[in-house]
Amino acid sequence: MREHFRRKAFSFDHLYDEEHALQRTLRPGLFNRREFALEVVDEYDAPRVLDVGGGSARIGELVLEHGASRYVDIDLSDSMLELAKDRLARFEDEKVTLIQGDFLREAIPGSYDVILALGYFDYIENAPAHVRRMRELVAPGGSVVASFPRWTWTKGPIRKLRYEVVNNCPIFDYTRDGLMQLFADFSNIEIRPGKSGFLLRASA
Repeated sequence: MREHFRRKAFSFDHLYDEEHALQRTLRPGLFNRREFALEVVDEYDAPRVLDVGGGSARIGELVLEHGASRYVDIDLSDSMLELAKDRLARFEDEKVTLIQGDFLREAIPGSYDVILALGYFDYIENAPAHVRRMRELVAPGGSVVASFPRWTWTKGPIRKLRYEVVNNCPIFDYTRDGLMQLFADFSNIEIRPGKSGFLLRASA
């Protein structure tokens, strides 16, 4: 997975350009999850935000514009984080931290009012371990905002072919019941179903 996102960093970044009219038409889920994340960020006063698998920090730029006091982006891909560095250069250095490495292994200082995992769990084999780490890092009263794909016969086979067969990058699908079980240690869980996946907010 690390090598896949290193090779594909530039094209993947443009794939997630939610402002492009064609992307909004073809991939409305990207826009919906961005708006959901910003909706949660706006509920906090100067929140500390951790973006797990944040890549090129497209959402990071927006949460900083929405008043985040700190933004931490952890990602496996050095190429993605180079894009993030350029994108966030206009913000104060003390507000931005970029960490290259495995979310389960890297030291991540502090706790966070909002933890984002958008388009992250698509590629995670051991989802429970990652959710447990998020639970450890979320501040009291904080929220995890995440997106999850679900299997559909219209998109499922195409995604499997594209990622697993062509690019040797395993992907995973989820159910609503599975998400409720996955986040059972959180005090409140909100799930919004979409055409091809779920948006989730889990509050500590």
